[in-house]
Amino acid sequence: MIQQEIALVPKMTVLRNVFLGIETNSKGILNERDVRKRFNEVNDRTGFNLPPDCLVSSLSIAEQKKVEILKAIARNAQLLVMDEPTATLPDEEAAKLIDIVRGLRKSGTTIVYVSHFLKEVLSVADVVTVLRNGHLIQTTAAKDDTPESLVVAMLGRAMSMSFPPKCFPKSDAPVVFSLEMLSREGNVKDISFEIQAGEIVGLAGLVGSGRSEVARAIFGADRKISGTIKVDGQIVKINHPQDAIKAGIALLPESRKTQGLLMRLPIGYNVTLPHLKAISKHHILLKRKETSDTIRLLKALDVKPPVPNERVDSLSGGNQQKVLFGKWLFQRPRLLIADEPTHGVDVGAKLAIYQLITSLAKEGLAVLLISSELEEVIGLAHRVLVLRQGRIVAEFKDNPDGSSKLTENAIMRAAFATE
Repeated sequence: MIQQEIALVPKMTVLRNVFLGIETNSKGILNERDVRKRFNEVNDRTGFNLPPDCLVSSLSIAEQKKVEILKAIARNAQLLVMDEPTATLPDEEAAKLIDIVRGLRKSGTTIVYVSHFLKEVLSVADVVTVLRNGHLIQTTAAKDDTPESLVVAMLGRAMSMSFPPKCFPKSDAPVVFSLEMLSREGNVKDISFEIQAGEIVGLAGLVGSGRSEVARAIFGADRKISGTIKVDGQIVKINHPQDAIKAGIALLPESRKTQGLLMRLPIGYNVTLPHLKAISKHHILLKRKETSDTIRLLKALDVKPPVPNERVDSLSGGNQQKVLFGKWLFQRPRLLIADEPTHGVDVGAKLAIYQLITSLAKEGLAVLLISSELEEVIGLAHRVLVLRQGRIVAEFKDNPDGSSKLTENAIMRAAFATE
């Protein structure tokens, strides 16, 4: 089983995680040479090129997903259940994984492939089964289906798979957020850009290009070496997430499980945690106000069920993600940084999140969008900045008149330095 959520031992190395419980040993003594040889074989077979002695906790979410895949392949499983295996992987890495899946199928491995990427499902599956609300809806041959027909089966109704129409900000819209010469240790160097009110700016790039690192540095989750941040024209000093929240900056991290939500606590607690002053009087929590305000927000976001006392880990991935949005919309920020906002959610939730991001921009919020799905970045963003090795190397803008250079090919060429 390759879980949707990462299930690794963070303080162990990549090699130790991959072979945990199936190490080569003689009378309880580890055969280090053979284990390392087996790791190199599996690593070479996939082309992931993961460092064997690197701690899993130091890897990105995408790289941790690769460790999960290596772990499964190393066990020579006859039946492999893969739950959202390409979530958070960029297109080129996802394509490698699909090739691995096809190779495993040819070698006789049976695969149950769970994914919300419908084109991906149809490209790799022989048979597609659709579930809705815990019930079997249909089982058909993949060759007889299309993404549109699967959406109808999943939702019980037809729904457009296109992105919401873009509402472009006025040319003289005020600058809500500006960043000048941001640098931090590692792979972020001299990053500068602005975001107007109502503008959605996308950050694109390969894994390791520095997309999430830029977001975390802005939010104060990671220490920056240098850089000036302005919100509504005023310089703000951000050394801690608390400083960012006070300045009106919110961050939806790429992993809701480990960075965004307290999974075993109630929905209401998660939503109001950053905003306790707003629902307190003389340091006493106004419980009735907290409950009523939270229910109103959950209903507006279509969280099911909209029950503040429900534990977050009892919700589906899509509803968990909506709760994460609610956490930062309880009091409206000026800048919303959304890092992989549709990670691990179904088609219906994904389209709802697209509508939400678009509507927030219409209301005047500045949005910084980070996604491994280029289609998502292009479909939502008014402007896209391409990062390579921690630097902005290209900028592409969508125009209301349709004269746009914002294409998947242009972004990939810039990301791979082929232009």
